[in-house]
Amino acid sequence: MSKPSPIAARIATKAHFFVSGLLFATWGVHVPTVKAHYGLSESALAGLMLASGIGALIALTRVGHWVARHGARPVVMLGGLTVALPLTLLLGMPGYAAMLALMFAFGLATGAFDVAMNAEAVAVEHAYARPIMSSFHGFFSLGGMVGAGIGSLVATAGIAASTHLLVAGVGGGGTILLASRWMLPDEATHSPDDAGGGFSLPPRPVLLLGLLAALGLLGEGAMYDWSALYMVKELGSPQAQAALAYGAFSAAMASARFGGDWVRAHVGPAKLLRLSSWLAAAAMTAALLIGTPWAALVGFALVGIGFSNIVPVLFAAAARIPGITPARGIAGVSSCGYLGFMIGPPVIGAIAQHRGLDVGLFVVAVFAALVALLAGKALGNTERPATRP
Repeated sequence: MSKPSPIAARIATKAHFFVSGLLFATWGVHVPTVKAHYGLSESALAGLMLASGIGALIALTRVGHWVARHGARPVVMLGGLTVALPLTLLLGMPGYAAMLALMFAFGLATGAFDVAMNAEAVAVEHAYARPIMSSFHGFFSLGGMVGAGIGSLVATAGIAASTHLLVAGVGGGGTILLASRWMLPDEATHSPDDAGGGFSLPPRPVLLLGLLAALGLLGEGAMYDWSALYMVKELGSPQAQAALAYGAFSAAMASARFGGDWVRAHVGPAKLLRLSSWLAAAAMTAALLIGTPWAALVGFALVGIGFSNIVPVLFAAAARIPGITPARGIAGVSSCGYLGFMIGPPVIGAIAQHRGLDVGLFVVAVFAALVALLAGKALGNTERPATRP
């Protein structure tokens, strides 16, 4: 096969982000299914999400070195397939202990797949020599929207959840393998000099940006894992309508991300981050206070718009920290943010067990407000023109 072009690699990377979003959505819309199938309490369900978060944390301590040693392609392929496989087994586990092991593997693979995808996205962006990162994350959200829409249609049509999970897992895994053929050559992400060593804390400026990423992605992860269950349990929505909660959030986020680079250029990253985070905080608060299904759907869509710009803005800022290479800055922010993404849902679940899911989801508004308050300080040392690599 001839050497893939940057155009082919960009399409392949978009496909990986899309499948990642679709698989996350498939899990998200079936959280109520898993809860009912195994007769789980909110705390037990939160335990499954915690197992996934622990797996992701372990992956994040090593995946950067795996990519440096082997390149992004093999990590994307292995990680992506191992994300897809647990979906096919989600309703076939013999008990809770087996489910914990399955979700641990799911988190481990998700962490590896996500970081390797982003490493490839950075390499493709360098090949283009212009900002295109927001579009990749837009395809993740688009995949989430499509996955949620399929989940709603499947529930409406009365198709068995096990059939839906099997088709999504097999189809997603096959797409990952096919798209991997057109990734950039391994040397684009292969860096033997950085392949050794263990995990170390990022520098202080990266940690501050990483804190904002963790707060934003904690809220985003909560929306993925708990929005559908909130619609069912707190608002009495049928499963078909509940699946639209995730879809409204993902659709709005995808739309806003596709225009993210243009908006950032016109209003500036700090102002964009502040305004969008306040929007997310206000929309989440209003949706929970009104407490009707349609108010929730509109509110969740506005939350998606608010959260959409956090990761692209912070990744761009991490690449411009004086004295820190773009790759190191982005890796540090990504790791912190992903940790928030994975530990957020179990935190929400623990609160929901004792105070109710509506109180648990109010934490999303609090974290969004914290991002708005810290945006100026976090971005203060990164407001200088980016240099072409």
